[in-house]
Amino acid sequence: MTAAAPDLPTRPLGGSGLRVPVLGFGGAGVGNLYAAVPDDVAAATVRAALDAGVHYVDTAPHYGLGLSEERLGAVLRTRPRESFVLSTKVGRLLVPQPPPHGRDGIFDVPAHRRRVWDFTAAGVRRSLEESLERLGLDAVDVLLVHDADDHEDEARAGAFPELLRMREEGLVRAVGAGMNATAPLTRFVREFPLDVVLVAGRYDLLDQSALDDLLPAAAQRGTSVVLGGVFGSGVLAVDRPGDDATYRYRPAPADVLARARRLADIAREHGTTLPALALQAVLAHPVVAAAVVGVRSPQEVARNVGLLGADVPAEVWAAVRAEGLVDPRTPLPELPPEPGGADRR
Repeated sequence: MTAAAPDLPTRPLGGSGLRVPVLGFGGAGVGNLYAAVPDDVAAATVRAALDAGVHYVDTAPHYGLGLSEERLGAVLRTRPRESFVLSTKVGRLLVPQPPPHGRDGIFDVPAHRRRVWDFTAAGVRRSLEESLERLGLDAVDVLLVHDADDHEDEARAGAFPELLRMREEGLVRAVGAGMNATAPLTRFVREFPLDVVLVAGRYDLLDQSALDDLLPAAAQRGTSVVLGGVFGSGVLAVDRPGDDATYRYRPAPADVLARARRLADIAREHGTTLPALALQAVLAHPVVAAAVVGVRSPQEVARNVGLLGADVPAEVWAAVRAEGLVDPRTPLPELPPEPGGADRR
């Protein structure tokens, strides 16, 4: 890997030999998640991220029915292959669908393809081949089993053994899984020698439930954790959330909103912001390799990179800990877990 920008430290992905910046590029946004992003804006966003040192890029066939992979590949092909780390996923094959083509659910793209679950060994190989075609690249670095929540047995029998074989063959350098729930991820971490898992929405400033199972299991097994959803789908993404704030893509419950606002007030009292707290806090855990954040514009890239370097005084973390706003087991920048808290299950 070429060196990252000085203000973007890198961390290892398990035992793969790969290192990634602590801030990753989440590819769902340029796959037109919720709303369309013009082609030129999507390309400019990817270029801005790479230029800023955000050279860890995560995508999936699921994102925009392949649009994310196609758009990312168009830009990545113009860069030296060793200058970025690319992750995609398996578990859904994309099959052509005859017209008429309506909108594809939460992705603002025509439904010219449909998703077919496939966690077999052959399906994993086919998925990677088709992803490489869309990307226009010869290889990806990281391959993850995607959303196997209701397909654990199939993934256990087919996908994971095949990913391990592909790693042995040198087709990919790192393998793992990406899901929202920690329980199945924890089982996979314990059963297979995975390099990395990606979990969304279970380790942020408002929910540290991954401390119960996934994070200690990953630490024990030498598996790195990548985090998605660190801004809680909205409530932690602004300086002070309003009444219309969302958490996990739904209206934020009153207790969540109250806690987020208290965190925001503490941040403001010390001259910083809630989003800076949200990003820097989760990166303090030793098994966390990176936070992957979805972006839709060059301005969002610049804002997120700026959050990494924002000055958050130690008094902020002391106040967060003193007011019981996070689980006492949670490492915070400049503050270890509370004595005896790290081993509590």
